[in-house]
Amino acid sequence: MQFKTTLTMITVVALGATGCANMSETQRGTATGAGAGAAVGAVIGAATAGGNRGRSTGTGAAVGAGIGALGGYIWSQRMEQQRQKMEQASAGTGIGVSQTADNRLRANIPADAGFDTNRSDITPTLRGVLDRFAGTMNEHSVTTIEIVGHTDNTGSDAINDPLSVARANATRDYLVSRGVSPQRIATAGRGERQPIATNDTEAGRSQNRRVEIIVAEAAPR
Repeated sequence: MQFKTTLTMITVVALGATGCANMSETQRGTATGAGAGAAVGAVIGAATAGGNRGRSTGTGAAVGAGIGALGGYIWSQRMEQQRQKMEQASAGTGIGVSQTADNRLRANIPADAGFDTNRSDITPTLRGVLDRFAGTMNEHSVTTIEIVGHTDNTGSDAINDPLSVARANATRDYLVSRGVSPQRIATAGRGERQPIATNDTEAGRSQNRRVEIIVAEAAPR
């Protein structure tokens, strides 16, 4: 009961902070990211405290909330400008650009629009888009970039896992060739393990075959 009360209070405070009328766009973005981090951190902190004798659940939730808030992201004016530029750069290509719930910027690149079947070579169309993406990333150099490859469930893990990694790495290498610092970029391959649609239809499998570029600006600490 104490945990539920603490979590409810943290969530209310976090949501209230994002709605203050006098906040600038950057402040509101910071509050949103911190609020989301606080709520998640509260859950983690409370769960941790439950296994430690001598520490109350409420204290664990509060500590977890503090850690979560420090891990938030901001949606600054420059992040919004970058979203708009990336959206313009990818118009008509099938690539979707959006703000995530935790204030990161995601470009969802369907593999069919950027790569030939079962290959990691970047197509000319995607190269043109990445040229312009790199320009916006270099303009806003405080951000970090995560590139994650995904596949559908056709084929085995022995094929899908290396392919998803290779496509993520090929995307990274192209951005680096256009001046984006490799120290800012992390890559990963998830194979078929994180679908965003059903794998029971070709349309769904087409959505699952993708590379995601996720750009984030950390909240000030």
